[in-house]
Amino acid sequence: MRTVNIHEAKTHLSRLVEQVAAGETIIIARAGKPLVKVSALDMPQAPCRLGFLAGQFSVPDDFDSLGAHQIADMFGLAEQE
Repeated sequence: MRTVNIHEAKTHLSRLVEQVAAGETIIIARAGKPLVKVSALDMPQAPCRLGFLAGQFSVPDDFDSLGAHQIADMFGLAEQE
């Protein structure tokens, strides 16, 4: 753990934040007395939901043409096959 004084922390805040985000913990001190410990937040990984319903249902082969007749009727078009 590295200790920095308040003036250095204010001057180099962006650099210190990058170091903390990379896993380092920093102590900020005033007149040599530690005041706060700065460490990265523990962010839980969001579960990957891609494919979570795999195998739970099936898509019919004519999926792209489902309801084509009803849609054609709504628009007054001749049935297309």
